[in-house]
Amino acid sequence: MHIKSAEFITSARSLPDCPSWDTPEFALIGRSNVGKSSLINLLSNNDSLAKVSATPGKTRLVNFFLMNGSWCLVDLPGYGYAKAGRSEKFDFNERVGDYLEQRANLRRVFVLIDSRLAPQRLDVDFLVWLAATGVPFSLVFTKVDKQSAAKTQASIALFQGRLVECLGSEAEGFACSAQTRVGRDEILRRMDASLRP
Repeated sequence: MHIKSAEFITSARSLPDCPSWDTPEFALIGRSNVGKSSLINLLSNNDSLAKVSATPGKTRLVNFFLMNGSWCLVDLPGYGYAKAGRSEKFDFNERVGDYLEQRANLRRVFVLIDSRLAPQRLDVDFLVWLAATGVPFSLVFTKVDKQSAAKTQASIALFQGRLVECLGSEAEGFACSAQTRVGRDEILRRMDASLRP
């Protein structure tokens, strides 16, 4: 898939505020500071499309980025933002849950996982919940440039093993780096396939 255009459309505070359209959407979600903005910029070939911050939890709204005028990347608030107040964190979770469970034109969710870490309970718990919704999803193991290929593969295998324990099967996964551009073409091919009837 060739990305010819990419533009920010709007931010939404809740499901009713989301764009009223039939445009296919692919949602990106993960723990805070896992690299969602970097992945959006990588996929769009635009390093300034989504603001990248070193501070966890900067994404507080549901952000929509239109690609090629025909489909959309949706940046969801990261889960596990420890510095958010209790009520604010609940709002994050409710907003994300409403979108994932009720958005009719959502084609697939890409759940970002830091490839350098052992399986994190927040990630696993979220995936167990997501699987129960029936929404198709794939995993994106980020920051693979930060360690050796062997360590990355071992980390991915460990995470997939944890999913087998919890869900009974592995999930489709992609190794990715915003720095080396590894995984970009594979993720875009998956999106292209999900756009087809």
